[in-house]
Amino acid sequence: MGKGTHSYVADARNDNVIIDVNGEHFARPDAKVSVFDSGFMLGDGVWEGLRVHEGRIAFLSRHLERLYRGAKAIAMDIGISQEQMIDRLYGVLEANGMNSDGVHIRLMVTRGIRSTPYQDPRVVISPATIVIIPEWKDPVPETATNMLNLFTVHVRRGYPDVQDPKLNSHSKLNCITACIQATQAGADEALMLDPHGFVATCNSTHFFIVKNGEVWTSSGDYCLDGITRGMVIEIARDADIPVYERNFSLIDVYGADEAFTTGTFAGLAPVGTVDGREIGIERGPMVERLQKLYLERLHSDVSGA
Repeated sequence: MGKGTHSYVADARNDNVIIDVNGEHFARPDAKVSVFDSGFMLGDGVWEGLRVHEGRIAFLSRHLERLYRGAKAIAMDIGISQEQMIDRLYGVLEANGMNSDGVHIRLMVTRGIRSTPYQDPRVVISPATIVIIPEWKDPVPETATNMLNLFTVHVRRGYPDVQDPKLNSHSKLNCITACIQATQAGADEALMLDPHGFVATCNSTHFFIVKNGEVWTSSGDYCLDGITRGMVIEIARDADIPVYERNFSLIDVYGADEAFTTGTFAGLAPVGTVDGREIGIERGPMVERLQKLYLERLHSDVSGA
């Protein structure tokens, strides 16, 4: 699948993967939810993408904290504790024999089944719907070195009083529209601005630039509270690399020494061009260093070191 940040190696085992729906295991063809489910009907829910490394789910506590925080923000009761969710996650991994690397999980929670197609949550007649889809999914090997091509789209990241960008909701049409525009422009990913014209994020990843030995990313006001984004900021500070969450414009991007994206699936991926302006033709030294530090932190997290 393509060259972008979510390019993966196809794996025939996914045709027979076992999926958890509300605590029950189903073969992939039999895993279904109702057409009256809040997620299908209205995009009413929250979700997480999780990565399995060395048989353990990486940064799981951070992901679950974000999931439950998002559910609370939309007044949705997930219905089970974090400990019970962890049991379900590892239960479906065990059912699939997924005890090593190369596994990606989509954990989705919606408000549940509605009695009628209507947005008012008072018509919900069931507990929350919880679906766990594990897949054998490795990023293509070149992801760490391939230079991504980004395109700045007209679709903006909005104000939090419209739909808070920090919420990892099922309602992703804003990002999907940005993705479509970038794809039609021949790019791998969309670069999105905030309402003031400063750089915010990409449509499915976070965005960083490197200038004069400093690492910059957006203020965070108009983007998802990214787990990998936060880890990169932490490991840079731990390594005494100057890192700043700040406003910056496309002029800064075009003149950057390096640029990269971050995300749970691919980790750190270098950027080669933005809007046709060349940032670099090969992975730069800062990106390579941060990739190494990130992998060390990933190993430390799953090993409990």
